[in-house]
Amino acid sequence: MTKSVSTEQVAAFRRFNRSFTRRIGVLNDHYLGQDRPLGEARLLFEIASADAPEGVSLRELRTRLGLDAGYLSRMTKRLQDQGMVRLTAHPQDNRLRMVCLTPAGRVEVEEQNRRADALAAGVLRGLDPGQRTRLTEAMTTADRLLRLAAITIERVDGHAPDARTCLDAYADELAARFPEGFDRADLVTPDEVSGEAGALFVAYEEDRPVGCGALRRLAPGVGEIKHVWVHPVARRLGLARRILEALEHEALHRDWPVVRLDTHASLTEAQEMYRSCGYTEIPAYAEHVYASHWFEKRLTPRNGIERKQG
Repeated sequence: MTKSVSTEQVAAFRRFNRSFTRRIGVLNDHYLGQDRPLGEARLLFEIASADAPEGVSLRELRTRLGLDAGYLSRMTKRLQDQGMVRLTAHPQDNRLRMVCLTPAGRVEVEEQNRRADALAAGVLRGLDPGQRTRLTEAMTTADRLLRLAAITIERVDGHAPDARTCLDAYADELAARFPEGFDRADLVTPDEVSGEAGALFVAYEEDRPVGCGALRRLAPGVGEIKHVWVHPVARRLGLARRILEALEHEALHRDWPVVRLDTHASLTEAQEMYRSCGYTEIPAYAEHVYASHWFEKRLTPRNGIERKQG
């Protein structure tokens, strides 16, 4: 599905980037007045954020920061030569290189945090209390939407490890939330969401699976949506709606213009989302021990979804 972006939106995005990066000193090789550029300062901050005595692996840092392996290695080597970090092998996997702060590195990060707080306070000080509140709310919204924009939703094989990881986490959550518990046997099988039978989508943030949703054939021209779930770390971003949209797009692509789903009485937030996304409550279409509400939606190209060609 193509989503058009206007030239005005692109220009506004770039204009904000230029203004913000200049204001916080990103263009200066001595970020926050310290003797290092922003890249190295951010790397030190991320290493400090690792809550483990052995530090954090270079592999995880590369994924988290989206850095080229060679560039990350060179930065880490410079910090090591300066006595800021220490490199070791992972205690259980010699293939992983771990990095942690030295005492000198911890002192520098503490000073970096102090200066960063002072810089932020200096920016906000130029506004009155109401303006500060509006700016803070706008930045919170921007952060949420930028995270959502960076998340990818990919169709995966029903047997894929990431698919089963998400479904297992989904089952654990339902077992805790449902008064009667939850039986994992109720989860879709890999064959139900593979090939002609259906599909399973996984959402990824920084290569980590953070959500899923399944679609299976219910009857000729009818698909059933199952197991729309988002990891707690990625909630309140609007990701569940994006997963639902991907499932609807897949259903229409398969010439299943009607989609149905059911949900448990305790999942009130799910019921609210389905109603707001155009689903209508209908009588029970199947027996399901965990279902108390049943929904249906008729998909058309006007929903923003295109039917397959030919």
